Amino acid sequence: MLVNQILSMKASGEIFTVAPETSVAEATRLLSEKRIGAIVVSEDGKIPLGILSERDVVRELGKRGAAILEQPITELMTRKLATCTTGEDALVILDRMTQGRFRHLPVVNEQGEMVGIVSIGDAVSARLKELAAEKEALTGMIMGN
Repeated sequence: MLVNQILSMKASGEIFTVAPETSVAEATRLLSEKRIGAIVVSEDGKIPLGILSERDVVRELGKRGAAILEQPITELMTRKLATCTTGEDALVILDRMTQGRFRHLPVVNEQGEMVGIVSIGDAVSARLKELAAEKEALTGMIMGN
């Protein structure tokens, strides 16, 4: 299954972004309110500059305490941002997320603009649907249907 198929199966294609000067407290409010695990940092809402995940916040809270909540998200965000394109295979991005130990992957077009975001949960769900369809097809072939 391709990334564009995964995006089409998502309930919402909305991409949540915040400006680089946004405080960690504000970003965590948005993560909680929208029930999402990561938020993309972008000046214009199109070109990703970084990503801030729940894990990033918790890790730094443990290290530095509540003072980080007033810091701009640029202090905590992952700057070396991995992305994918709509034509990539789900297995490839699953492997990339597993190897990189991250759970969210912005999807970009040829101009580097975001067209969506895929979570590891989205990719696993897509893969399970793909496996179920393969099982059904094989069962049909064996049964002569």
